[in-house]
Amino acid sequence: MLSILVAAVNILTVLDKIDPERLQATVEKLASFHTRNTFSPTLNDAADWLAGEYRKIPGVQVELMTYTPPKGRRIPEEKEVVQVVATLTGEDDRALIVGGHIDSLNLQGGIDGRAPGANDDASGTALALEVARAMAGRKWKHTLKFVGWTGEEQGLHGSRAMAKKARAEGWKIDAVLSNDTVGSSSNRNGQKDDKRVRVFSEASDSHRSRELARFIAWLVREDKFGVKLVFRKDRFGRGGDHSPFNDEGFSAVRFVEVHEEYTRQHTEDDLPEHMDFSFLANVAGVNLRVLSALANAGAPPSDVEIDRRQGHDTTIKWVAVLGTEYMVYWRETTSPTWQSSRKVGAVSQTTIEKVNKDDHVFAVGAVGGIPVEAK
Repeated sequence: MLSILVAAVNILTVLDKIDPERLQATVEKLASFHTRNTFSPTLNDAADWLAGEYRKIPGVQVELMTYTPPKGRRIPEEKEVVQVVATLTGEDDRALIVGGHIDSLNLQGGIDGRAPGANDDASGTALALEVARAMAGRKWKHTLKFVGWTGEEQGLHGSRAMAKKARAEGWKIDAVLSNDTVGSSSNRNGQKDDKRVRVFSEASDSHRSRELARFIAWLVREDKFGVKLVFRKDRFGRGGDHSPFNDEGFSAVRFVEVHEEYTRQHTEDDLPEHMDFSFLANVAGVNLRVLSALANAGAPPSDVEIDRRQGHDTTIKWVAVLGTEYMVYWRETTSPTWQSSRKVGAVSQTTIEKVNKDDHVFAVGAVGGIPVEAK
């Protein structure tokens, strides 16, 4: 019980480090660049500034990753492009990634048109930086990567380059949290929701993005600021930097505000003055809570199976990793989110009494880790 209380205090201490004023200062600085179009000279200036901010954080190593997107839509020529990857090395090589995209776009103004890109996506870029500041100075079991992608507005080229690199080099990525357009709680239509952020997730047999989304909802279920799960890869006609990681078989989700203001996106009117920095701080807090749990989670179980014999109770078995403590989750088949959970300890089998397997879905996960659905 004491260890649980200490962990709770530590997470709350970390959450207290999220600073709305510092988020605002970061967004205002990024928006002050005339444009951050991927193919404008000022993109490199913005990337260099962001890299410099990460270098100020103790223990963080910074890489300026380069890639060359092919000539095509919104890409006038083949050109080497840079993006920022900041790493807080953990005790092992399992990794978590959180990021936003540095680049901005003015659809009518071309490469040199004014494109402040405050909400899209200085908001997500500032969030990742603030989360890095909050998590630095502590020991984490797993490695954390804080990313400022580029090439997003031209077709997700930066995140695709990183995802392909990760797959080719065998990175062990547990989760990717992409934050894109997360800085406003209302739109011009009079709609407002300052209590939730949307989380988009894809269902697939090759990754556990949907289970990551459910886990996020379970973590914040009693918080004042929560999430609205959307069981789609992304919005209609839109894309985000989580998708290339999905395509490479990694679990990745997208955070985006509930009520977007589409008329400001990709224009010179995407300005800091239209944002809600308390809302952005709350979204950062959700990211921080999720990463703080996942960063110290044990290894996931394998071969999670339900005993199919008839009975009023449900017995679940799995292949456990020595010394890892596990949680069991369950929900009715019609519920999108976990309704109940139980910590069962360092075991490889448990029975949930008086819960019918026919009416429920079950999963098992390491404490703090993404659950694995039982078959």
